[in-house]
Amino acid sequence: MTSKADLHTHTNASDGRLTPTQLVDLAAEAGLRILAITDHDSTEGLAEARLAAEKHPDLTLVSGIEMSTDIPGSEVHMLGYFLDYENADFQRTLTNLRSARRDRGRGMVVKLRDMGMEIPWDRVAELAGEGAVGRPHVAQVMVEKGYVSSFQEAFDRYIGRNGPAYVERVKLTPVEAVEMLVRVGALAALAHPSMLSNLDELVEELKVAGLAAMEVHYQDYDRRTRDRLARVAEGHGLLKVGGSDYHGLGGPHERMLGDIPLPDEDIEAFLERAGQANLSHGSQN
Repeated sequence: MTSKADLHTHTNASDGRLTPTQLVDLAAEAGLRILAITDHDSTEGLAEARLAAEKHPDLTLVSGIEMSTDIPGSEVHMLGYFLDYENADFQRTLTNLRSARRDRGRGMVVKLRDMGMEIPWDRVAELAGEGAVGRPHVAQVMVEKGYVSSFQEAFDRYIGRNGPAYVERVKLTPVEAVEMLVRVGALAALAHPSMLSNLDELVEELKVAGLAAMEVHYQDYDRRTRDRLARVAEGHGLLKVGGSDYHGLGGPHERMLGDIPLPDEDIEAFLERAGQANLSHGSQN
């Protein structure tokens, strides 16, 4: 099912493959009306994306971010939409988080080398470019060197949370991330929550901090999962949002832009809450 909105996508400003311009152009080509760019701990691609969106008057660009946070035994990702991403304090925090990502990447390369896999750090850094280093960059080099056959294998066997080459890094707590997003005017959403334990308890805590939405229509969630998450969102008075989590990397879990069952009524509610109900007025911050 194709939606006219995709509220979870990545560019090469973090761990996506496409430039912001390429992603915006692809979204317009796919017939999307609303695109949110939500790079990991980075807004570095948004200025370029806004320029690219000027060529596509039927496309509304939503400035966003995906922030990684930690709870005992798991990660929680928070999405922020319509944020004042030029805020100086916010950018200082993002710079520190990206530095922690780079340190973590180096740590994984060292662990893999100790396991007999020569992963050139220069190649990892080249893939990341000016963006935030992510585990997919390490995984891509592992594939290139023939140590694994796919990104999924790299994560499952080596660099996933329970893998032997996994490295922790400095993260915010979910509450800290929500509070930070609210301070810069963002609409904060809980990303891909289906595997989180004690979801109701977490959502209740985050709503006190300012959580406004939850990702219900995500990537390959089946109908049963979407219905369960919709009940949680509705029970807590949260908006229901969704996205493909498009990275442009391919693989069995990759969805094309907009290839999600995000209903029009949920899109309208999202835009109304953000004060952006008019779908035809072009690029937005």
